[in-house]
Amino acid sequence: MAHSSTPLTRLADAGVAIWLDDLSRERLRTGNLAELVADSGVVGVTTNPSIFAAALSKGDAYDAQLRELAGAGVTDVDDAVFTITTDDVRQAADVLRPVYDRTDGVDGRVSIEVDPRLAKDTDATIASAKALWATVDRPNVFIKIPATLEGLPAITAVLAEGISVNVTLIFSLDRYRAVLDAFETGLEKAAAAGHDLAPIASVASFFVSRVDTEIDPRLDKIGTPQAAALRGTAAIANARLAYGVYEEVVAADRWKALAAGGAHPQRPLWASTGVKDKAYPDTLYVDELVVAGVVNTMPEATLDAVKDHGGDGSDTVSGTQDAAQSVIDRLGAIGIDIDQVTQQLEDEGVEKFTTAWGQLLSTVSDGLAAATKQNESGDAR
Repeated sequence: MAHSSTPLTRLADAGVAIWLDDLSRERLRTGNLAELVADSGVVGVTTNPSIFAAALSKGDAYDAQLRELAGAGVTDVDDAVFTITTDDVRQAADVLRPVYDRTDGVDGRVSIEVDPRLAKDTDATIASAKALWATVDRPNVFIKIPATLEGLPAITAVLAEGISVNVTLIFSLDRYRAVLDAFETGLEKAAAAGHDLAPIASVASFFVSRVDTEIDPRLDKIGTPQAAALRGTAAIANARLAYGVYEEVVAADRWKALAAGGAHPQRPLWASTGVKDKAYPDTLYVDELVVAGVVNTMPEATLDAVKDHGGDGSDTVSGTQDAAQSVIDRLGAIGIDIDQVTQQLEDEGVEKFTTAWGQLLSTVSDGLAAATKQNESGDAR
């Protein structure tokens, strides 16, 4: 049956998978996530430490589980956070399971991140990824691993065991090339170990808006007309060049051999697509990054903006490589080094998620303490 044309359906028809960059117990218990899947074309969900920290800090959706954990004698805050977050992701995976089945495992995925404090520890990241995969115990889950130098061998090792991976915190083209190599190496090892490659999925989360958030103030400080003309252009250019890297890899013989063995490509995923500068259109990082075969994970505010006044779904990435490179070259000419910027953003990204994780631990610790007092008070009565 034909569907009416809306900005969201046009985006999906253009081959962009629409994912929600948010999850909470409240969304699950009210049916909001199911509604977004049914009515807004959402076919995946991503989470991160900041999202969970925000979810736990407001409302009462987690109170019952905190009382249950306290009543069971759970005192280790890390264990409590692990239980709470994996429960949310398991429930979300069940909501998305029909999408996963309908798309033969391409979409219908829910991502959960390894403890960000492990970003510089390869072995601990591998162990965390395995524990999350086993505990959530759903085929339509992605384990998120940061694309730090220490994360790269963990990505390979986890994929080699048949675990699907969302590689996160990618900012630079060089690191993205390394991520694609780690992905292909992981699949090659998985095939050598006898794994069926078809169910093993991966996306590469390339962060977008944060590049402009860092570079625009530098341009303002330079203060020349040449600098002003480059405001709001760096993030899209960087992402478009990343798509060019992806095209190079999937056109090569190495990938063709894996595809012949049943492997699915590691789709580019545009992350950090909420607009931070009010001077820009609120659908900027969606409308300017349309191309078949990518994912765009967006906060609900951006999803609503696309729904209300998104673009026409036209391809805005193919054939843009020269123009995108020109933007990066012009930035370099006025003293802005994209490599320095992207390394800084990676470092800050790990730090921000680690800080958010600390906030999450603190919130759950306070919740457990309050629940323990409440349970004791109830017992006393």
